[in-house]
Amino acid sequence: MEDEWTGSLGSRHVMTVREAAEALGIGLNSAYEAIARGEIPHIRIGRSIRVPRTALEQLLVGAVEADRHAMD
Repeated sequence: MEDEWTGSLGSRHVMTVREAAEALGIGLNSAYEAIARGEIPHIRIGRSIRVPRTALEQLLVGAVEADRHAMD
């Protein structure tokens, strides 16, 4: 059964900074620096930082499309 924290594929809607860094293929420090610069969308819950999965996916799609247009 699906709960409010999981999607239809059973994955959480948010990921930790470590998980986001692994998904992007960058180091943890680089991920925190990108978050501080506003390059990686995130939310803060108390002292915790979480990266919304859909926001990260949209960021990647937008980056790929921008690269395609730059090559044209």
